[in-house]
Amino acid sequence: FLLPFSSSQNWQEQYFTSRVDCVRFDIYRKVPKDLTQPTYTGAFISILCCVFILFLFLSELTGFIATEIVNELYVDDPDKDSGGKIEVSLNISLPNLHCDLVGLDIQDEMGRHEVGHIENSMKIPLNQGDGCRFEGEFSINKVPGNFHVSTHSATAQPQSPDMTHTIHKLAFGEKLQVQKVQGAFNALGGADKMSSNPLASHDYILKIVPTVYEDLSGRQRFSYQYTVANKEYVAYSHTGRIIPAIWFRYDLSPITVKYTERRQPLYRFITTICAIVGGTFTVAGIIDSCIFTASEAWKKIQIGKMS
Repeated sequence: FLLPFSSSQNWQEQYFTSRVDCVRFDIYRKVPKDLTQPTYTGAFISILCCVFILFLFLSELTGFIATEIVNELYVDDPDKDSGGKIEVSLNISLPNLHCDLVGLDIQDEMGRHEVGHIENSMKIPLNQGDGCRFEGEFSINKVPGNFHVSTHSATAQPQSPDMTHTIHKLAFGEKLQVQKVQGAFNALGGADKMSSNPLASHDYILKIVPTVYEDLSGRQRFSYQYTVANKEYVAYSHTGRIIPAIWFRYDLSPITVKYTERRQPLYRFITTICAIVGGTFTVAGIIDSCIFTASEAWKKIQIGKMS
């Protein structure tokens, strides 16, 4: 099927007219290759430009993949579902006190007074039975109080109890081990009082700070950091020397520390990559243009001198 010549000519005119109209909207116009001039300087700058873009791209990619930890402070009780309780994990060694004499007592301002707490606790003999390692997990109320390791729960009190000790662990709440979070979750871990007076009592004053960690999925873990100050003393009353003990007196801070995992959003990563590529090529083009213009001017000066 053949169109008449006149119809074919009109169709061709319309086709080329539409192509010209489309070309007018092309903001990315191309320079013909026969009008461009490659140079060694341009090649060198192009290679540097590509290497620089690759370096910045890998740096941004690493930052996009990695997560950052953002912390904030606020006044609140984060773990409202805990029933007003805080889980405590204690691990302490008394190398010179028999396990039959070692006990844990708990008391607070809500009226709790428990002597010889034994639930979820274990005593491990040390030094052929002359010493003891106490490991226990228990809960305390969210009010000021204390718990202490002593001989108060023993049926018969020793004449000279030796309270020298080493604390392996004292932690509150859920175990939280995140590489980027450097907190005092086990501030007393490794405390060594073996060179202290055997008859001295030890007071550890703790300020407990609620801590929340929220990961990328939104899951929250509740733990507690704490600061500590300590003193040791030999106490006396009008009846004589008071039985020594290892006291942990605690109070809760109203300030909560929250750590949140965050990752750079995808749109920001794409925007940064576009800025890197576009900015690098623009600056490289300016540098190449300046060098080429200067070299051409220098050539003209040299030709003028020769003539």
